[in-house]
Amino acid sequence: MSAGIAFTPEQEELRAVMRAFLDEHADRRGLIDAPGAHDTESWRRMAAEIGVQGLAVPEEYGGSGCGPAELCVVFEELGRALAGGPLLATAGLALPALLACGDERLKAEYLPGIAAGSTLATLALAERDGAWETRAARVTAKPDGDGHVIDGAKYFVLDGAIADLILVTAATDAGTALFAVSGDAPGLTRRAHDAVDPTRGMARLDFASVPARLVSSDPSVTETAMDHARIALAAEQAGGAQWCLDTSVEYARTRHQFDRPIGSFQAIKHRCADMMVAVEAARSAAYMAALTPHADPEDLAVAATSAQICCSHAYTEAAAG
Repeated sequence: MSAGIAFTPEQEELRAVMRAFLDEHADRRGLIDAPGAHDTESWRRMAAEIGVQGLAVPEEYGGSGCGPAELCVVFEELGRALAGGPLLATAGLALPALLACGDERLKAEYLPGIAAGSTLATLALAERDGAWETRAARVTAKPDGDGHVIDGAKYFVLDGAIADLILVTAATDAGTALFAVSGDAPGLTRRAHDAVDPTRGMARLDFASVPARLVSSDPSVTETAMDHARIALAAEQAGGAQWCLDTSVEYARTRHQFDRPIGSFQAIKHRCADMMVAVEAARSAAYMAALTPHADPEDLAVAATSAQICCSHAYTEAAAG
């Protein structure tokens, strides 16, 4: 725990339960051998035994009604275990967008499945240039009967090849809007992308007059979802950086050279100390972003972006060792 920032006993118990579960079930080697693979059994057990997928889902929709702090704990442990899986796409990207959309009928339709772990969801934002920008959509949506149809292509969609529910940003005559598309919708083609990170499943989605349902015409809904996803990813990175630090310290303690542990050498001590400072800064940034109330959307954006920058730097430094 970083100085001055405290989780509740219940949140620390969630951390302990999550760590024990991941120590038993996380399969790092399998993720690397089969990029983007989805361990359906672990996902099912995570929902049934811990209720992770429904932590931030309101109680009236089958969830626990928790908030960013609990998700921060979970994502930090996922990062520590290098667990991968579709939780970032489902609970980090799609869920915040649905919670912010203001449409109670949509929430009642989609949130119970997310909470139960039976619905995998994602957000399709980036296009050919790779920019994750809310207002840069070139995919188009046109009215069609009681709904809309979408045409175009989205790239780098996190877990897009396996998602049951896809939230898609698309350009309309009135501006950029967010739409819901079923994973088995007619006219939708999904192809896996190669990704630098083998724990992440990326996909290209092609839309050919795909039926879609309007979620929100307010771009701030997608921007809010992206800010929450940045905090979740920052927590993952902080957890991964902490694992790198712990592993490096243990190696320095047990590896001997010239009949001495290499951790006794001044250069190694300095390197481990630098890593510790970076990791502690990362954890503090992630915790503050998750634990600080965000009454103002600008506060959320600043906290999320700051955490993402700090944690990305710390993870890179810790992994480089």
